[in-house]
Amino acid sequence: MVAKDSKKDQTPELMNPYEKPPSMTTSQSIKTFLYNKETGAVMGRTASSWGKIGLFYLIFYGVLAALVAICFWGFWQTLDPRIPKWQLDRSLIGTNPGLGFRPMPPLENVESTLIWFKGTKEGSYQLWVDSLKEFLNKYKKPSSTPGLGAHAKTCSYNDLPSPGEVCTMDVRAWHPCTEENFFGYHTSSPCVFIKLNKIYGWTPEYYNDTKNLPDKMPRNLKSVIGNLSRENSRELNTVWITCQGENPADQENIGPINYIPRQGFPGYYYPYMHQEGYRSPLVAVHFQRPRPGILINVECKAWARNIKHNRNDRMGSVHFELLID
Repeated sequence: MVAKDSKKDQTPELMNPYEKPPSMTTSQSIKTFLYNKETGAVMGRTASSWGKIGLFYLIFYGVLAALVAICFWGFWQTLDPRIPKWQLDRSLIGTNPGLGFRPMPPLENVESTLIWFKGTKEGSYQLWVDSLKEFLNKYKKPSSTPGLGAHAKTCSYNDLPSPGEVCTMDVRAWHPCTEENFFGYHTSSPCVFIKLNKIYGWTPEYYNDTKNLPDKMPRNLKSVIGNLSRENSRELNTVWITCQGENPADQENIGPINYIPRQGFPGYYYPYMHQEGYRSPLVAVHFQRPRPGILINVECKAWARNIKHNRNDRMGSVHFELLID
């Protein structure tokens, strides 16, 4: 009887699973979590447990990465880096190009469209001059423009580019809208450069005769088209540009305007097919004598049969303001 009792006393007492485990200090709990001497567990897992879960996630994420890579590979097989998948009417851009202008206000005034300077005061117009210099750097001659090389040529209405060739522009010859002349800003007769936004594959439909010209087309442009139809009909293949005051008061204050090198974008620049070294054609609009001290709202429009105008959405047009103190 005594032997049985002593044997019973030697058996370790099991912990009741419903009892609260013995309390431990915070430091003891952390140490036990990091490494448990009794079980050999590190951060709650033994070496074999860590190995199994590590192998599982390695395979899982490896298979997941492979599936993603295959999906991307299949997706890129449907795309061409030079040709958009969705073009013209099927694209978000559509078939109605807008216009842009330079110089643009500084980034801190990104929502502004105001070109403002203090007349002939030296330094007040330097911001606009520097902005135009930077913008026109890529329009230099082919010999100094990377990426052009043999693909570039001097085009004309009688000498059109071949497939893959691009037409150049020598903006340094557009006097008085040149860097050496401060683009006219030092004489309060500023130049603003207008460009047509690029749309892949878009081909303009020209006003190549005097019939069915829009009623809202300015008279001076109708006169230009009429003269060319009699003298040089090839030059009618042009996307025309007109700039004028937006309101009657602006039209009185804007003064005479000159377009350099011509009043529009020649048709031999189109269509844009992502040619290497392609540069959007420009028109320098020279405001010769805008009235100082008055804010002048300017609206420029592009004219082709397949360009629609909407002042609210700025379709086929661009708006900016001039203010010369």
